Amino acid sequence: VQLQASGGGLVQTGGSLRLSCAASRRTFSNNGMGWFRQTPGKEREFVAGITRTGGSTNYIDSVKGRFTISRDNAKNSVYLQMNSLKPEDTAVYFCAAARGSWYSVDVGDYNYWGQGTQVTVSS
Repeated sequence: VQLQASGGGLVQTGGSLRLSCAASRRTFSNNGMGWFRQTPGKEREFVAGITRTGGSTNYIDSVKGRFTISRDNAKNSVYLQMNSLKPEDTAVYFCAAARGSWYSVDVGDYNYWGQGTQVTVSS
């Protein structure tokens, strides 16, 4: 499975971005998906996850109410809508496919990763 993330960019505080992640495989719908982010010198951090059907989602506390993860299995894609962005959201964002049908907060439970897309929020 190849994952291609896109949609990052430079935005002002309070702005919005929508990240997209396209998967190369039709069986994408079998996998839970996650979005992670990473800043220099820090470990990759779970941001949001969604089950294979989209019926359940999870977020870290710092993005709850601002970010929304969704998926379109017909398009083999997962999205992260980010609103009310803050400078502390600045990071490289990665999409990942879980080994099973649920998401996980643990990077070790994901076996496919996109290349990352830079999100920069200016103050």
